[in-house]
Amino acid sequence: MTTWIIVGAFLSALAVAVGAFDAHGLKTKVNPEDLALFEMGVRYQMYHALGLVLIGITVFHFPENVINSPAILLTAGIITFLASLYILVLTNARWLGAITPIGGLLFLAGWFLLAFNLYKS
Repeated sequence: MTTWIIVGAFLSALAVAVGAFDAHGLKTKVNPEDLALFEMGVRYQMYHALGLVLIGITVFHFPENVINSPAILLTAGIITFLASLYILVLTNARWLGAITPIGGLLFLAGWFLLAFNLYKS
């Protein structure tokens, strides 16, 4: 099953595109603090997207049920964490900053669950 490899590759490509937008379109339009937030979002997106690719590769060595839940949590974390950061910076909707930590918790839960499932299997 290559689903998580495909999802990770797509989200990696999207991180490159968003990073290019950041580098060429945002530098003169947002303040330095917001630019730093956006850049952090791009970094976290790439880290976790590559993590999904690695998780997808593990399916060749571990049962699918070991990796599916952690991969879903990481994907949900990417969507929640990064969408909140990107939209916050682009729209100045500061209330979205309250949603960002939920994405961070989803990242943590996904990585811890992966470690637990791999240890258990």
